[in-house]
Amino acid sequence: MTENTKPTETGGENDSESKDGAQRILDFGAAITRTPHGNVYCLTIIGQIEGHTTAPNTAKTTKYEHVLPLLAKLEESDEVDGVLFLLNTVGGDVEAGLAIAELIAGMTKPTVSIVLGGSHSIGVPLAVAAKHSFAVPSAAMTIHPVRMSGTVIAAPQTYNYFQRLQERIVAFVAGHSGIRAEEFQALMLRKDDMAADVGSVVYGEEAVRLKLIDHIGGLSDGLQCLYRQIEQRKKKPVEA
Repeated sequence: MTENTKPTETGGENDSESKDGAQRILDFGAAITRTPHGNVYCLTIIGQIEGHTTAPNTAKTTKYEHVLPLLAKLEESDEVDGVLFLLNTVGGDVEAGLAIAELIAGMTKPTVSIVLGGSHSIGVPLAVAAKHSFAVPSAAMTIHPVRMSGTVIAAPQTYNYFQRLQERIVAFVAGHSGIRAEEFQALMLRKDDMAADVGSVVYGEEAVRLKLIDHIGGLSDGLQCLYRQIEQRKKKPVEA
């Protein structure tokens, strides 16, 4: 009896798709999952939001020059029905973070964000930019005024610029969550919550109580919310 020594064949297209998915996770911290409800693209926003300058090689970063075109592609893709954002970020470049948040907020595709670990500083606008936001009970969000770093010319114009940038952040957060602008500004300027700075640290349940985040919940809760959005979008009549 001759032993069959024919090598096992590779999975063809499925194998190629698996390799592409693995590479996507390595390159962008992203993955696409095909479910009976629709195709869900999962994108992580982690570490430091890298902007106009490059962060040290030892820092985990989310690069805005990668994320912006990716979001535009997801919005136009027929293969993606909804996007799940997983956040664990320390903040970073304010304008880069705000640019990502504005693009997320402008998407017509169903979107859900989940704050895991932390979504600090400019991570707050990123957390509220999706159509529905979730936070696990242990999640933390640091809210503070826009800081100046490096060499700064102490001129009135400089302070005016930072004040106007801070107003943009406050307006964005208030416009995409249930918290009022005055309440968010008060959290920014609180003096008794942080040891060496003004500002606040709020945790998952408190963030929901303040109407900064929509719901307490984790992965399964976020996915169920995303599936409901996808179903509602499919039922919506196509405009002529």
